[in-house]
Amino acid sequence: MFTGIIEGVGRLAARDTLGGDVRFTFDVGTLPFENVQMGESIAINGVCLTVIAYDATRFQADASTETLGLTTLGQLADGAVINLERAMRPTDRLGGHLVSGHVDGLGQVLSVHDDARAQRWRFAAPAALLRYIAKKGSICVDGVSLTVNDVDEQGFEVALIPHTVANTAFAATAVGSAVNLEIDLVARYVERLLGAGARA
Repeated sequence: MFTGIIEGVGRLAARDTLGGDVRFTFDVGTLPFENVQMGESIAINGVCLTVIAYDATRFQADASTETLGLTTLGQLADGAVINLERAMRPTDRLGGHLVSGHVDGLGQVLSVHDDARAQRWRFAAPAALLRYIAKKGSICVDGVSLTVNDVDEQGFEVALIPHTVANTAFAATAVGSAVNLEIDLVARYVERLLGAGARA
């Protein structure tokens, strides 16, 4: 599990195609990387991957064809800036919201404009996901826990404070870019429970 509070910004260093899927090498950049362990989970732009090799400045992770097809990882260019978060520990503060690292779908940056010192970002989202996105609810965009300011039939809007822009990959994200979306876990389970009740 993750919190959606980005711990560091790194880069895609290399990719190797192995038997149809991909082994990525990531530069850890500003991610605190002390005491990393083989097999631990790290979220890359909101996608939970497993560390299979590492040194002081880089780590490797494999991505299946399923992951490559359903997230933006397969589209990343060499050198692309990425959001990084190590899995939360039981003693960590939950500064964002509970994030699984399992991407539900892709969105797209529609517009960015200044709002005082902050920025308003508008994203398109698939209709199948918009039903779970609520005003003042939580959404995870490229691994970042954000509060929804507004939502309509085409997409949703969030506000990014200067700290968020400066300390995430949003600083290098352009209008038109695809982004990974993960809906709030609570919405997912509420629907499941209500559906089970309707069938009972």
